[in-house]
Amino acid sequence: MKIKVSDLVHFGNLDFLAKKAVEGFITGLHKSPYNGFSVEFAEHKQFNIGDSTRHIDWKVFGRTDKLYLKNYEDETNMRCHFVIDASSSMYYPTETHAKIKFACLATASLCYLIQKQRDAIGMMSFSDKTEIYSSSKSSKLHLHQIWEKLESVMSKKSELQKTALVQNLRDLVYKLKKRGIIILFTDMFENTDSWDEIFPALQHLKYQKHEIILFNVLDKSTELNFNFESRPHLFIDKETGIQIKVNPTEIKDQYQKLAADRQKELYLKCSQYKIDLVEVDVDQPIEQVLQGYMIKRGVMGRK
Repeated sequence: MKIKVSDLVHFGNLDFLAKKAVEGFITGLHKSPYNGFSVEFAEHKQFNIGDSTRHIDWKVFGRTDKLYLKNYEDETNMRCHFVIDASSSMYYPTETHAKIKFACLATASLCYLIQKQRDAIGMMSFSDKTEIYSSSKSSKLHLHQIWEKLESVMSKKSELQKTALVQNLRDLVYKLKKRGIIILFTDMFENTDSWDEIFPALQHLKYQKHEIILFNVLDKSTELNFNFESRPHLFIDKETGIQIKVNPTEIKDQYQKLAADRQKELYLKCSQYKIDLVEVDVDQPIEQVLQGYMIKRGVMGRK
């Protein structure tokens, strides 16, 4: 079963869909995704008689003809904090609210997956201010509380709420006392000039030893490719209310170039600041998002 945001209309319950998405993802793997979520490789130590052979690094043995064990960090060290942009632009398209639903369903699925590993999960949603903040905990009760908060984010009325990403990231620095993974869901629809403030704010979190994964959530068909019918349309900025009437075909080529340049700049900025970027189309099944996340964790887990 491929889970998409449109399934929220048919099935309703976020927790049900989150579980189904994770089960579908696990079924398609040859290896359990629960291995290595929280237990990260730290260093080698020499093998001694009496040690378990379970964590022998056979690749090192093949190169050096010596036995070494992999030491792992304690799983209780892992905390994963989800940060969701809940400004008005994330409630696009107006008819479906697909971007915010995607962010919430992906978060709910990943929270379920991570909590089963008994790692701590927390979340924050924000627009021009922090709207919801929940510190990291690992209990099942906390997981259900986060699901309830995510459902409230999806169902809220979002009218002309701007994004204050920089200020909320700065506030997050003081909220998170212990290092962990920060997973940010946002469309990054701020003036590119403000990126000169956003990325140093993200870098500040990296200075605190946090790992950052940025999920750039977009409706690619319209927001990148500008696929609209060839007739006059009234376009309304969801965060400012500014309106413009135009025939999309008249500006499509120029728009696509600007959008492509913007995405390229985002990629370069993330590379410069060593932030993992996952580009997301809201038409993707959630399983693909989970797979992308697992690939990122696999890469970051190797030292």
